[in-house]
Order: sequence, then structure tokens, then C-alpha cells
Amino acid sequence: MSPAIFPAVRIATFSIIALGAAAMTPAALAQEANSYKTPPAALQAIVDQLRAPTINLSPRRDLLAMIKTPTLPSIREVAQPELKLAGLRINPRTYSQSRFSFGEDLWLLDIATRKEIRLTGLPQNLKLADLAWAPDQRSLAFTHVAAPSEAQPAAAGAVELWVVDIARKSARKISSTPLNTVYGRGFAWMPDSKSLLIRLRPGSQSSTPPSSAVTNIPTGPNSQDARPDGGQRQVVTLQDLLKNETDATVFDHYTLVQAAIIELDGKTKLIGAPDRFLSLTASPSGKLLLTQAIERPYSYVVASQSFPRRIEVRDLSGLVVHTVAKLPLEEGLPPGNDAVRTGIRDVSWRADAPATLVWAEAQDGGDPAKVAPIRDLVFMHASPFTDKPRELIQLATRYQGALWARADLAMISEYWWKTRAVKTWRISPNGSAAPDLVASYSSEDRYNDPGRPQTRMDDAGNQRLLIADAQDKGGGTHRGDDAIFLDGVGASPQGDRPFVDRLNLSTKKKERLFQSESPKFEDAVELLDNTGTRLLTTRESPTERANFYVRDLSKPKDAQLTQLTQFAHPTPQLAGVIKEQIRYKRADGVDLTATLYLPPGYDVKRDGPRPMLMWAYPQEFTSASAASQVTSSPYRFNNIGYWGPQALLAMGYAVLDNPSMPIVGENGKEANDTYLPQLIASAEAAINEVVRRGVADRDRIAIGGHSYGAFMTGNLLAHTRLFRAGIARSGAYNRTLTPFGFQAEERPFWKAQVVYNAMSPFNYADKIKDPLLLIHGEQDNNAGTFPIQSERLFQAIKGLGGTARLVMLPNESHGYRARESISHMLYEMNLWMEKYVKNAKPRGGTTESK
Repeated sequence: MSPAIFPAVRIATFSIIALGAAAMTPAALAQEANSYKTPPAALQAIVDQLRAPTINLSPRRDLLAMIKTPTLPSIREVAQPELKLAGLRINPRTYSQSRFSFGEDLWLLDIATRKEIRLTGLPQNLKLADLAWAPDQRSLAFTHVAAPSEAQPAAAGAVELWVVDIARKSARKISSTPLNTVYGRGFAWMPDSKSLLIRLRPGSQSSTPPSSAVTNIPTGPNSQDARPDGGQRQVVTLQDLLKNETDATVFDHYTLVQAAIIELDGKTKLIGAPDRFLSLTASPSGKLLLTQAIERPYSYVVASQSFPRRIEVRDLSGLVVHTVAKLPLEEGLPPGNDAVRTGIRDVSWRADAPATLVWAEAQDGGDPAKVAPIRDLVFMHASPFTDKPRELIQLATRYQGALWARADLAMISEYWWKTRAVKTWRISPNGSAAPDLVASYSSEDRYNDPGRPQTRMDDAGNQRLLIADAQDKGGGTHRGDDAIFLDGVGASPQGDRPFVDRLNLSTKKKERLFQSESPKFEDAVELLDNTGTRLLTTRESPTERANFYVRDLSKPKDAQLTQLTQFAHPTPQLAGVIKEQIRYKRADGVDLTATLYLPPGYDVKRDGPRPMLMWAYPQEFTSASAASQVTSSPYRFNNIGYWGPQALLAMGYAVLDNPSMPIVGENGKEANDTYLPQLIASAEAAINEVVRRGVADRDRIAIGGHSYGAFMTGNLLAHTRLFRAGIARSGAYNRTLTPFGFQAEERPFWKAQVVYNAMSPFNYADKIKDPLLLIHGEQDNNAGTFPIQSERLFQAIKGLGGTARLVMLPNESHGYRARESISHMLYEMNLWMEKYVKNAKPRGGTTESK
């Protein structure tokens, strides 16, 4: 292939059309279209690096379940059959959600002795999907996805339920009937720890799904109606929706579930008749079930979460003992990100009571545009549900959830997106005290974030608010003055410094128990006791991969740490990468932050400026002060992965990762009204800073991003000549295709046409004069980033005589999964950088904004 030609290619394993390649021979076209490419060895090594195990802490906080995470799956795995129905992606062979990454091994780690405990009886070729500890810690349940054999690749697979006996250190399968995990993981421990609530594939159900739309003869057209219902409704642009009655029938087949309780010896008791359960949750007493089941009529414009549903309480035989609500089809919400559906929502069991329901109800019709002093009411209703529900609290904004401790103590949070206001209240569920405000802050004000209240699993398996035990001088413990623990990121002008605080709910006084200190980055993962003395943490530095430690705060500072794991550096060849957190100002005075990476062995005086890739993602703020806050930490590990821009360090490029691109709308003004000038000013500031430092050449800088970052890339190339090239992955470029809002934009297109048009790089495709690489997953199901977005922008640039390349990755969604896809992505990015940035000659002209 001539180095001057970059044809648009749909990378595939079968016959595909390649566009814009008139200079190539038919044979060359066929070869290009039918083969994945691998990048240089230095980049491929990053793709194939070993990943650290994941962990799951036991209820008693003394054991870790260690799960080996595999390398990337092959395209053969990712290309397995997949159904796209009502917002779901279903593996029809296994009656499960489509997924392609599974745990390959399972073992235990004793925290006290630091010894590994190997398990016997695990299934061969383990594909662990989900895992959960029994509340009493005597057992550990997990699902194994038994795939079709190599000899019978078309055969059906199954999701199997397995249990580990902790004392015997052995695993065994306990259910002979496969699970259905289309919704959820398919199992949950009952409070007694002796049985599990499971979702089975119904025994009476045919194993043959209904005919597909390809072979089904239509009986008529597919019709939809729009009727006035007293208000406007915004519908998010979604993929994978039902298209016709055949789709609905197939959806019915794969979502039908038989609820059951299975004991550890395999004895199974069916619960009522099969139904299409969105959720199944046992009460803390273990005597009742809260069920949510979807029913017809379905919709062609919303996902199944918005279908009509019955919310009911059943006994363990399946008999409905109380109907909580029957919710109608919800085809859209009122305008605004604070909009919610009317009626009962967010129904759950109260964790510290035998069988009490809690939910919220909007008092403003779910419409944030309506003036209402009370937006949400939170109610509580106890079994046997003969009394009226009792009001727990009135909220001026939207209910966000509750943490339960005991009869006189719980915490409830509320949030209002428009102002980013967060409030947390202490309440007394028994009504013994009025609500008390514990915290009030802005979600975008990282410096003043008080942290998250910590929880732990109780004896019934429910997460409860962790109340601190206080230590006395004699070394014993007693109940503190209603003190809780908070853990947070600890954002500051010096970067993130994670912390753990002890907060006295009575006096509101805080005591800082732990905070990360330079030159390391240490984050508290879990509290290992109720006094806040022993912490499970991860600890890392720019050259040391994160590993797990126990920190005992009762010991002298130099003796507090005990290392639990020894995960090696995943890319030792890049251990010498240089990282610095840099700060600079935008022309309007807003402080900006970025992370600068330089190749191993780089010396600015000796090596001079390098070609650079900037990789960013804009963010909206309601104040300049919040936009100016420092993000991340200079002490985090230099994790060189395949997904971000850092991989190109292996090829000698400099990288500026996550340079701040804040879009600020102060004093009630809409941020996007000035999106373009703010975006351009932020890009100019970043370029000026790296050029000032001497690490980058103004004429050899590319801009890139994924999703909203790709949208940003298109806009910067359409409205400036600041960059020599762009790399845009899985973006949206025509905002009229997302007419009911996008990202933080709440206004529909018809109320902000000027903004939508100005922010759409597709409208300015004739101004894109610098080369743009467009990469997109063919099966992208992210709201708004339909594959057609990249296809149409490419066609526009091509038709207008610009330079672009389109790469469509088969079987890939918004995030790419297959090893072949990731390798090819890096191949394309490296080739693009080498062609248009690394060896670019000085422009000799203006690089100012257009």
C-alpha cells in the first residue's frame, strides 16, 4: 500500500466493502478488508500484559477470595451469537447477559497468615462469572459458564451454580438445572446461609427459541402512536430496542424465569409459576420476597426497564401477599436530568428490619421544571402491610438512597443535578428524633467532599451502616457516640490523598484516622475492624504497581504496614516512564491540570521536543472554582495500558493525558452556550504549556479521545488548526441525532437549535483540514453514539476532499473487547501518528482558531 493512501476499511473476517481505495488493486483490497493487523511488538506486549487478580473480602473480614483475571478474549469468543432486545444483549446459548471476560482461577488468601489457600473440585476450564460469600462465611457461591465444547461448537452452554465449602476447601456444583442470568447474576444467599434464592430456566420451557425475523413471514406492518398525555416526554436515543412482535416473542422466551430456593445439598423448591422477573430480593427475615416483574404492552422506543411492571411481596411458596404497585409503561420523562417517573420508585427492603419496604415518590410529577418546595417523599411500610405507609422524610430534591443501622439510626441522601447539590440526613426510622443534616456540599467540589459512609455485611447478608466501636484505655471496646467512618478521595491542590475519618454524628466532629502521604498513593479499600484501627489498603507509586496491604494504625508508624500481595510490574520495559502532574492557566484565569508522560530515558535538554498525543474528555461545571480543582495524583502508578493514550509511549511519543477541558456555566448560565470558545481556550492553554516546557513541538501534536472525547476531537479539528491530526473513537458528531439532550445538555434540540448546530462537527466537515482517524464498534449500544455517527462524518469529509480513515470493528460495542480488535486499534493509531504527526513538517502558516 502506498504510504500516501489510507483507505477507509471495515475490518472484518468476511467480505466487506472498502471505500476510497481506488489506487489499490482488488487483491490488495480483499486482503486489507479480511485481516486484522497487529501493531509493533512494543505495543502488542502492552495488549498481552498480565492483569492483577481481583479480590472479594469475606464477611468476617479475614479472608480474601482471589480471582485470576484473564487476558483479552479472542474475536472468536466475542463473535458468538448475540441477541439485542429491549436494551439487553443476550447470549442465546446460555440464557445470560453477553459477557466475554471470566475469572480463570479461584483461591483464598488468609489475611492474618498471608498464606494462599488452594481449592479442590473447581470446574475444568473455569469461567467464573459472579461470586458471593454466604453471610456466615462458611460457603462461597459462584457461577460458572459452561461453554460449548470444541467438538460441538453449536451446542448450547449453561450457567451453572457452584459452592465452595470453606472448611473443606473444596468446590462442587449444586444445581442440575441451568440458571437464567439475563437480569442480574442469577443467585443470592438467603439470610440463613444454608440456601440460595436462584433464577432457573423453566423446566417446561422449550429449548428451541421462537423463529427469527429472517424466517418469519410478517403478518402486517409495525406501528407506533404518539398521543398527547398532558406533558412533554424526552426519550433517550437507545440501540437494541424491540422492532416488531417477533422480537417481543423472542424477548419473552429468554426473560422467563423460574424462581426457586436451593439448599446446599441441591434440594430445590420452586417458588410459584415462572415470570419475567426484573428483580428478586429476600427480606432480611428470609420469609418474604420482593419481586418486580415486567409485563405487556411492550414498547419499541424504550428499554425493558421502562416496560410496565408489577411490584409485589410474595411468600416463599410464590403467593402474592401484598401488591406494592403496578407501574404503567413509561415512554420518556419530562425534560431535565432531574426528571423521574411518577409513582413509587426505588423500592427496597429496609436492611435492619425483618420485612419493611422503603421507597420514594415524586411530589412534582417527576418534572424538575415545576416549582415545588418538596420534590420527593420517602415512605416506609412494614409487614403485614395492613397499616398505611409511614412518611420517613420530606426532601427538597431527589432521593438517592438510604443506609440503615438500627431502629433509631439511618442515613438518607438527596441530590439535585442542576445545582450539583448533595445533602445527607441522619434520621430515626422509629420517629424518635427529627431529621438532622449531616453533610451539605456540591458533587463537583472535590476539595470539600466529606467522603462515603462505610458499611459492612450483617448476619443476614445485608449491608449495614458501620457504627464505630470506641476503644477505652484498658484496651476493650464499647459503643461509641454514634460515630461512623467516612472514606474519600481527599482531593486537594496537591492532588488526591485518600483518607478515612471518624465522624461523631452527635457533635459533627471529625477525627482523621488515616490519610495517604507522599511519595506513595495509598487508598483504603475496607475497614477490617469496627474501631477504624486496621485497614485493608492498596499502595502504589509511579514505579510500583498497586498491591494490597494491611495497615494497623495502633502500631508505630514505621511498623504499621503488612504487605499481602506481590503483583509484579505488568510492563517492566516501560518502568522508566516519566510522569508529572502539571498545572497551568487558561486565558480566562481558570486553573487547569494534566498528567504529562514522557518516554523512558527522555531528557528535555538532550532530546528536545517530542511528537505528542493529547487525550481528553470535556466536563461541565457550574463554577470556575470547581473547574479549577486539581484531579488525580502525581504518586499513582504509571499504568501503561492499551485503552488510553499511554501505550504510544512505547513508540517514543510524549503523552498529555486528561488535560482539563472544563466547560463552565456560572450564575445559572448554560455551559454549552460557550462550549466552543471554552474548549478552544483549554486546548490552546495545554499546547502553550507543553511547548513552553520544551517537551512538545507545536507542529507535531495530535488530539484524541473516546466517546465524548471523540466529539471534542471532531470539534477541535473543525474549528482550529491547532493539531496536526486527530484520533476519534466511538464518538457522536451530529447532535441533531441526539435531540433530547446529550452528556450534561438538558435542553432538547428544539429549544437550543443554535447550540446543537454549533456543537456538531458534522456541520463543519468542510472545515476539517487536518487528518482524522475514526474508529467505531459496529455494535455500539451506548446512548447517542450510533455507528452511523462515524460513518456519516467520514463520508462528509471524504466527499469534501478532506483526509480521513474509517475503521469499523465487527462485534464490538462502545468499549472494545477482543484481542484482535484492541491490537488493530493500536495498529491504526500508531500508523496514523507516524504518518501525520511524527514526521510532520512545520506548517509555515497560522495555527490559530478558525
